[in-house]
Amino acid sequence: MDPRREVAREAARLLYTGAAEEYMHAKERASRSLGINAKPSNHEVAVELDHLSDQMEGEDRRRLLVRMRGHALDLMRLLAEYDPVLTGSVWRGTARRGSDLDINVYSHRPDEVESELRSAGYSVEDSRGEVAVHGGRTIRSTHIYITLNGIQGEVVVRPPEERDEAERCEIYGDAKRGLTLTDLEKLMKTDPLRKFVPGRRYK
Repeated sequence: MDPRREVAREAARLLYTGAAEEYMHAKERASRSLGINAKPSNHEVAVELDHLSDQMEGEDRRRLLVRMRGHALDLMRLLAEYDPVLTGSVWRGTARRGSDLDINVYSHRPDEVESELRSAGYSVEDSRGEVAVHGGRTIRSTHIYITLNGIQGEVVVRPPEERDEAERCEIYGDAKRGLTLTDLEKLMKTDPLRKFVPGRRYK
């Protein structure tokens, strides 16, 4: 087997089992444990993780994706006035057991977003402000962690002026564009299992 792929497979196993949480740490541990000095890209590890998830979860995984995208649709309809965008593994189509929903919304009033979630029956487990720097810009956001019907999610409230700023994905290397409410409504009618994963390998 190609050394890069061998390390990528072991890193994927570590991520799947929860023995590692970050791609970088998973690759470092895999390389050490196998005694192989190879550095696969995050994309290569993600491909192996996707294959492993299919092997372990089979048809249940596909049903889970459709169910989670359905939950995302309900949540985005609730928050429609805040221009919601579905991101993360549920957008990508790579959701697996233990995955959660990731949705960005845009407002200067995160308290209003949280109030709407509570009123709709979502359990708000935590809410915290965060500051990050992207391309020399300081971005402030509020992360609201929710649960409903056993599905966990994270609603990230960003300033409206950040709406068209696409971040670069650390795993696949492409722009994290996500799905708008209209996009997701169309997808659920036409191809609810579609994946949004770039074909090339990024380093």
